[in-house]
Amino acid sequence: MTAADIPAVHELECRLFPVDAWPLQMFVAELAQAETRHYVVAERSGQIVGYAGLMCIRPIADVQTIAVVPEEEGRGIGSALLTELIGESRLRRAEDVLLEVRADNPRAQQLYHRYGFEQIHVRPRYYRDGVDALIMRLRLGAPETAAPEPGAPETGASEPDTTPREADRP
Repeated sequence: MTAADIPAVHELECRLFPVDAWPLQMFVAELAQAETRHYVVAERSGQIVGYAGLMCIRPIADVQTIAVVPEEEGRGIGSALLTELIGESRLRRAEDVLLEVRADNPRAQQLYHRYGFEQIHVRPRYYRDGVDALIMRLRLGAPETAAPEPGAPETGASEPDTTPREADRP
């Protein structure tokens, strides 16, 4: 995601999350923090059809947002965005990836379960419309098992498998 993408992303944000939409300035502020943030967009035919963002302050990476336009759901875009965020979490040597998901969004919950996320907590009435948030976590492991420091010798430890356990459609 670049600054030039923000107006289109914000328009989608308002369409997809009318009650909880981030203000445009929040996307600007997030992109300005590249040392701890990673935002990406998915495009089809030159149009943004999805976006996702990550905050990583070791040892925790937190999925800030992930969205796909409804007319593009079921085409692997959500999976691709999530795979990108998990990969970035590994590069930044996070031990865990956390996210909040609406309790009334089983489609997203299923996607996260396929990638190995487990529910660890519930935040009652987290969303403005009173819906609970399910807190989910993916354990990546300690840094020494996730990715060696640049120039460090290989330890021989294997990375956890985040391959989807079912068909790769959300």
